[in-house]
Amino acid sequence: MAAPAEQQDVMARYRSPLVSRYASAEMAYNFSERKKFGTWRRLWLYLAQAEKSLGLPITDEQIQEMEANLDNIDFEMAAEEEKKLRHDVMAHVHTFAHCCPKAAAIIHLGATSCYVGDNTDLIVLRDGFNLLLPKLARVISRLADFAEKYADMPALGFTHYQPAQLTTVGKRCCLWIQDLCMDLQNLERARDDLRFRGVKGTTGTQASFLQLFEGDHSKVEELDRLVTAKAGFKRAYMVTGQTYSRKVDIGVLAVLASLGASIHKICTDIRLLANLKEIEEPFEKDQIGSSAMPYKRNPMRSERCCSLARHLMTLVMDPLQTAAVQWFERTLDDSANRRVCLAEAFLTADIILSTLQNISEGLVVYPKVIERRIRQELPFMATENIIMAMVKAGGNRQDCHEKIRVLSQQAAAVVKQEGGDNDFIARVRADPYFSPIHKQLESLLDPSSFTGRAPQQVAKFLKEEVRPALIPYQSKMGGKIELAL
Repeated sequence: MAAPAEQQDVMARYRSPLVSRYASAEMAYNFSERKKFGTWRRLWLYLAQAEKSLGLPITDEQIQEMEANLDNIDFEMAAEEEKKLRHDVMAHVHTFAHCCPKAAAIIHLGATSCYVGDNTDLIVLRDGFNLLLPKLARVISRLADFAEKYADMPALGFTHYQPAQLTTVGKRCCLWIQDLCMDLQNLERARDDLRFRGVKGTTGTQASFLQLFEGDHSKVEELDRLVTAKAGFKRAYMVTGQTYSRKVDIGVLAVLASLGASIHKICTDIRLLANLKEIEEPFEKDQIGSSAMPYKRNPMRSERCCSLARHLMTLVMDPLQTAAVQWFERTLDDSANRRVCLAEAFLTADIILSTLQNISEGLVVYPKVIERRIRQELPFMATENIIMAMVKAGGNRQDCHEKIRVLSQQAAAVVKQEGGDNDFIARVRADPYFSPIHKQLESLLDPSSFTGRAPQQVAKFLKEEVRPALIPYQSKMGGKIELAL
């Protein structure tokens, strides 16, 4: 019976916003049904090719028939078969066999469902990392350009979100970059650590394949090696149950959760800086910040990153719990959970990286606001320099310290109680006691003298650590990214 019109209408059904609203077409395809079931068919082909090469009675004609129908998937038939059989893998075995009648007898020969299920998952995870890594590299590259541009620009530092010693705009950005470089290494390591499940049979013992090859252990080992290589992996897990260890999924989602934490921190900093009016994310010409307050310029991109990053960070709890409750060689309570958490983790990471790239390509700096905030706080930070200058001019340190204590408290009262500007330096200029250093005050208050080695640290960090890490991704840096929503 045909579904009612309202059920056929895509707008009348829930769709995950991760796909419908945010994720890139490439990442959405990576976790699509077409990619999944097309990969199943390729894995069946690899198995048949390897079994043929090792002497099983499989013909060239059967192999060619399978090759010709890798993407000829009748999804409606597969859905009907699954409804009848209550088994997704066998439904697709039957569907593949329907368009490959000559090869029907040897499709899935000796294999268990996890041969296609788990091996496909590992391929998809690997390919997901390969999509994320260039995006992460692009974000690092854009932020590195920003850090280099503003390496020398003094800015008020904060500890406990209270005014602290000066840093530079570029040095603060390098704190973000360093975290992302750690994430780049973690994602590369997680991808490279992935192995293939390979050809292991029902409980991982390879018993069915040992029977196919009449007890020839060397041929079973070679079959595993051949299929692993065909799938693009250098190694397979030497031991498995029916599935590969679900601890693998923990490692995958842990590095993505860590990436989420990095991006949450970066975008929180940007949101705070936007409130201070020092740095803002890009704001489109016709963009509306608030339906009620037309003047607002909300940091909605950074807020989106923080919102989705929180979701990404929580997803690692799923594989942790799944791995903990797998009984013996496997239980099926992992399957539905993994369908959700693995895809959502990569889709979410994809979205926040694209959004952060857009932010990093359009960051707006307001130097005059930054300078004004420095002028408000620097006089207090310069007190030690003023004391040292007075001592060099023949003054007594204790007398100078007491004079500055009194004047600084008076200036602080003006700021906190009257809402005025910091007039500490004006008080120093007006006090005859400080006349020996009045001409030095401008140089003593030069912000660049309070930033230490920040500019040099930026230059060295970008040259020796950041730029070399980006070399493998140079050809994939691409142009600017525009957000659809």
